[in-house]
Amino acid sequence: MRRLTPYVPGEQPKLANLVKLNTNENPYGPSSKVIRALQAEAADSLRLYPDPNSDKLKVAIGENYGLQANQVFVGNGSDEVLAHVFQALLKHDRPLLFPDITYSFYPVYCGLYDIEFELIPLNSSFEIEVSAYDKPNGGIIFPNPNAPTGVPLALVEIEKLLKINTESVVVIDEAYVDFGTESAVKLVNTYPNLLVTQTFSKARSLAGLRVGYALGHKDLIEALIRVKDSFNSYPIDRFAEAGAIAAIQDKAYFSETAKRVIATRAALGLELQTLGFEVLPSGANFIFAKHKMRDGAELTEKLRDKNIIIRHFKKPVRIAPYLRITVGTDAQSKQLVDALRVILK
Repeated sequence: MRRLTPYVPGEQPKLANLVKLNTNENPYGPSSKVIRALQAEAADSLRLYPDPNSDKLKVAIGENYGLQANQVFVGNGSDEVLAHVFQALLKHDRPLLFPDITYSFYPVYCGLYDIEFELIPLNSSFEIEVSAYDKPNGGIIFPNPNAPTGVPLALVEIEKLLKINTESVVVIDEAYVDFGTESAVKLVNTYPNLLVTQTFSKARSLAGLRVGYALGHKDLIEALIRVKDSFNSYPIDRFAEAGAIAAIQDKAYFSETAKRVIATRAALGLELQTLGFEVLPSGANFIFAKHKMRDGAELTEKLRDKNIIIRHFKKPVRIAPYLRITVGTDAQSKQLVDALRVILK
């Protein structure tokens, strides 16, 4: 345990009047239907345990994707779902493969569960090269779009990977997929070794409720259930299940807010380019960009002095010049751009 290096989450500052663009939360609140569902759940029934199987939620998720309930696993946020995935499906004699620049929780899970892993370098454009994963492995995992870069991988490339990698599980972590990246969920009935994870935290504005899920072949899901029921039989409470069901059923609100974030992202990217930033293509609700002349750490600190919080990663060195900027509202984007203009002068 002393050798573990835990994951460090994005800062949740307690200061008031902040423009908070550091943890990729949705700038738009939950659907009104979610709020009503949560209010209805505040009742005498809270004295009772929730459904340990979250059957109603699994049915709602399955219907949304055209899958059966036994192809759905739910957990306390996608981080818990991923933890169960690492423990249940990815510990083998051969190394787990994932990108050298990716979600920094992956090596933490490997340390926790004693899983050997190998880092596969992104190319010079920070893209995942599928051909580099054509080697013996105990599993493959990466986010799509990738994090923290936001660069998406086309579905045709994912299918190419699945065709060459048939003997181990391939996990596509789709936390940000709803902001313009094509989902791999449509492939789960064709490739039994594919598992897709998603979350209610981003596009469905429920980061505070902690609900994540996995979609795949029933045998993969059964393995996750074995781990869950050996750890915590009740990961989804009554509020979380009610809110998540309402969120996934309100497709109109989900679509509207996702489109607003995508539009703001496009406009912000253009503004940043006019200020001398190089902006990577993004399929997520954040932008990854570096200034051609100014240091990323310096810009992060100067923005903080102006009550604007963004995310900066010191490691790996390759991404140290970059800023990861959550896409907020149009008004928040304007505050950010105005502050950068002053700083860069």
